[in-house]
Amino acid sequence: MNALTSWLEKYILPIAAKIGGEKHLVALRDAFIGTMPATMAGSIAVMINAIIRDLPGQFIEGYDPGSIPVISQIIGINGFVWNGTIAVAGLIFAFSFGFNLARAYGVNDLAGGIVSLAALIQGIAFSAPAVVQVEQGELNKKALDILANAGSVIGETTVTDPVTKVETVFTTITNNAWGWLKLDHLNGNAFFTAMILGFVSVIIFAKLMQKNITIKLPDSVPPAVSKAFAAIIPATASLYIIAIFNYFFTNLMDGQLFIDWVQETIAKPLMGVSQGLGAVILIQLMIQLFWFFGIHGTNVMAPILEGVFGQAQLINIDVFQKGYAGKTGTDAVLAAIEDGKAFMWVRGSFDAFTMFGGSGGTITLILAILIFSKRADYLTIGKLALGPGLFNINEPIMFGLPIVLNAIMFIPFLLAPVVSTAIGYLATSAGLVAPVSQAVTWVVPPLLLPFLATGADWRAPIVSLIAMIATFLIWAPFVIAANKMQPEE
Repeated sequence: MNALTSWLEKYILPIAAKIGGEKHLVALRDAFIGTMPATMAGSIAVMINAIIRDLPGQFIEGYDPGSIPVISQIIGINGFVWNGTIAVAGLIFAFSFGFNLARAYGVNDLAGGIVSLAALIQGIAFSAPAVVQVEQGELNKKALDILANAGSVIGETTVTDPVTKVETVFTTITNNAWGWLKLDHLNGNAFFTAMILGFVSVIIFAKLMQKNITIKLPDSVPPAVSKAFAAIIPATASLYIIAIFNYFFTNLMDGQLFIDWVQETIAKPLMGVSQGLGAVILIQLMIQLFWFFGIHGTNVMAPILEGVFGQAQLINIDVFQKGYAGKTGTDAVLAAIEDGKAFMWVRGSFDAFTMFGGSGGTITLILAILIFSKRADYLTIGKLALGPGLFNINEPIMFGLPIVLNAIMFIPFLLAPVVSTAIGYLATSAGLVAPVSQAVTWVVPPLLLPFLATGADWRAPIVSLIAMIATFLIWAPFVIAANKMQPEE
């Protein structure tokens, strides 16, 4: 064990330290953290709607929340909250990323946020296509010519009845109304594009600012005005470079926008790979490994946890609120998962089924210590760590026991989360528990958190409890073995 620890300290720790301190990754991590006030507000709105709109319908036949005074008004108010948060999460993230990246370079952070936001918006769709299907033959040639001359795109499509197998040919009329921003370009789908364009645009802006290619005003001018004028040239140059890229990309790709290309070629494949059990376990192992060396594993892995799994969670929340294929709530999310439009495992899944008590599921370690440990130092730390552990704060046990660089705790610290992750993953994929569709703040106590995160699925706390029992059984033998060790060892 000592040899393994030495090897990890020699080869893994330096890499972990570099990753944890890399300024671009730190800016990306802080950008996700910066969006939390908005995303959590939107998530609370969706969660309240899940409880008062969707949950009663599972037990009360004919439940119609829209006809109940106060309830219908609350649902409507929550809809407005969702409009300004989850529905435009991509815009919020774009500004937050630019702000934090500019701050990392030591330049005007407010201007950096605006540049990043503008870079994203200039490349999204500004028209809303509306498609109408009319059974072929119902519109004569004159009507079709008038529609075509008015700018409509006329086509045809064949629809096969799933029962009778009868094919019906429809005339499709597609109209594009300019001046309408596409919502799917403003929500969580925009994250990857915002990362790419925000990264390029803000670095160009920052480099020009650092080289003092700016408008300089006299010292008598108020600082706020001077800072704004100083950012004009770098911001203009940066946004023109992004605009030139968007122009040539769209023309070379026959009108396809960069944001749509990113979603099809980068985001969807990457998020698809993230849904495999192996990928989920690998991420969890990396979190644990970083934590073992005292580096905040969740923060280090934030670009993946938030950038990939976090985007998947926002999409699930969005589907839960808007509905899908004529369904609402959890049923809509399940239907969307079948069609590849939503996700089975998201950021909150780790919190619900793996990180009870904090990274490593350490609440079960605390319970094992309080039951089996005979060491005064372990018992003292266990009692002190129990309160914070109930709210998923595990620094007292992590650094007080300690788990960090504690050879006897290395194996269970890596193994227990892998087992609990596998239990949660397999239960979700088998349909034994609803997928996570709500963002719940991480300090909500274990068992309650999975209940809320899954849209009030009563089975979720049971799955989480099974995972906790499994991890308790993994931790217990090592706690008992520690009884034979002297504290100085």
